[in-house]
Amino acid sequence: MPYPIVEIDVTQPLPVISISENETGVAIILRRKGRPIDFWMEAMPPNCELPPEDLSVQISERAKLKLLGENISDELMPPRKAWRLPSLTVAICTKDRPELLVRCLKSVQATQYPDFGTPSFIETIVIDNAPSDEATRALVGSMPGVRYTCEPKPGLDFARNRALREATGELLAFLDDDVVVDRRWLVGLMEAWTENPDAVAYTGLVLPYELATEAQILFEKAGGFRRGFDKLRYHGQTLSNNPLYPCGAGIFGAGANMAFQREKLIELGGFDEALDTGRPLPGGGDLDIFYRVIRAGYPLVYEPQYMVFHQHRREIKALRRQYWSWGLGFMAFVGKSYHSDPPKRSKFLRLILWWFKDRLRYLKGSLRGRHELPPYMVLAELWGGVIGLLGEYSRSSRRIKHIRAIHMSFIATGLRLCIFLR
Repeated sequence: MPYPIVEIDVTQPLPVISISENETGVAIILRRKGRPIDFWMEAMPPNCELPPEDLSVQISERAKLKLLGENISDELMPPRKAWRLPSLTVAICTKDRPELLVRCLKSVQATQYPDFGTPSFIETIVIDNAPSDEATRALVGSMPGVRYTCEPKPGLDFARNRALREATGELLAFLDDDVVVDRRWLVGLMEAWTENPDAVAYTGLVLPYELATEAQILFEKAGGFRRGFDKLRYHGQTLSNNPLYPCGAGIFGAGANMAFQREKLIELGGFDEALDTGRPLPGGGDLDIFYRVIRAGYPLVYEPQYMVFHQHRREIKALRRQYWSWGLGFMAFVGKSYHSDPPKRSKFLRLILWWFKDRLRYLKGSLRGRHELPPYMVLAELWGGVIGLLGEYSRSSRRIKHIRAIHMSFIATGLRLCIFLR
């Protein structure tokens, strides 16, 4: 039974929220002057209403400190000066999903520009990763201002690195094709840059695009992709309240919505193409680059106003595979980093022990009905973690070496054919 997603701005009159006979709850996105402040889900019986008076009480209980802080910030913040904002490349990596891609592109084209300056240049590139047909090329050709590039080697990090070579902007923002950017997405990214021009990586808030199926509701109740509504800046090799920092790279954000200073990303070597390879190893690439940014001594910033809406998996089977891939990708990243970064090996060992203890503890609670995720989801993540830890990165590296060899063989054959035809 679906949950409607209702957006509320506290500077406007509060609405009456009506739940239809086909709905069993509501998800609320709370804003103040357009800025996201909070998100919550509430189960409700069909055919009922949440009046403004009750909604006001909920808002006060959940977000009064955040709203107070925003009010004080407005009073004390000096007038914002105009900035020379950096040029921007928006890269969308996709594979055979034109119906999702067109929605994403339209949302990018509709985003608001910041009132404190305009980027000197914005370009949008679609990286079509090993497509099975010409549908994506045709779609991009029909949309003005969007550039098409095909990356024949299958794998998300191959596509990301192709975007890195094709981009010309000072900042390079990556979006998954199954997201829709918030109208203030560009405002949020540029605000993060103006406040932290020394940062090399930027991540943002990811909220659900829809909550229409059991799998989507289950995933979001379990936390989804959310990292909170506070601005965060990570810099340095220690964090006072996190003894496993920076090895637990999941705290930094999600690859569905991230941006980098392009030149620094090139200096770091781009993305590891043995991670985020597609179906064999569908994860780990974002964790790896976030970790490498921090280990290189650069700041990474999380900005909640830099927000997108993600279309979660609609089927339980697909969601179970996602949890499996999370465990697989995380432990593949851990295995790689353990070998490539010897000074952090002891911390990675502690991270492995902590992760399995935490997941087993969660499984115990799930079996007793104390957690949102059912046991089979937790077991899928655990099993993915076991496979990832037992040499998945090495296996993936061999697969990628084979893919590169095949690709080079195709290129060599094509060159010989061209010479013969001449």
